[in-house]
Amino acid sequence: MEITIRKAEPTDTEAMWKCYTAPQVVRNTLQLPYRSLESVRELLTKGGEGEHILVAVIDGEVVGTIGLHTSSRPRIAHKAEIGMMVRDDWQGKGVGAAMMQAVIDLADKWLNLARIELTVFTDNEPAIALYRKFGFEIEGTLRKYAFRDGEFVDAYAMARIR
Repeated sequence: MEITIRKAEPTDTEAMWKCYTAPQVVRNTLQLPYRSLESVRELLTKGGEGEHILVAVIDGEVVGTIGLHTSSRPRIAHKAEIGMMVRDDWQGKGVGAAMMQAVIDLADKWLNLARIELTVFTDNEPAIALYRKFGFEIEGTLRKYAFRDGEFVDAYAMARIR
């Protein structure tokens, strides 16, 4: 199985929408259920210079997406935030690792970023393990960070410093 990582294109809208609306993606990210296809199309068309949205493709099908978001503000231009999702049926098969490697390479070799940040729910152990594998460390716990399934849940603030 070959995983190709490439820049997201407007033609990826429907496939990315399938990622955004997958039950485990909704549970483990800040996505809401019932996201519209049009909202994903808008995300792809309005992205600015600091938005680097990549997709993971297997056999011509988009199965995951990752975004690296930088700032034009001079005092924080050295850092970026990432958000990623892998469609439920492709989790645990190397897609997340391939996307993380691509984003780390972009950050280190092309954007000269010193810090990459992310948040992850404290009960998302597979994601935490993946992030640790790529050098991310827990910097703190964000209590009652998000509302999920009728209750508040905590998240970790994680970062990778280069």
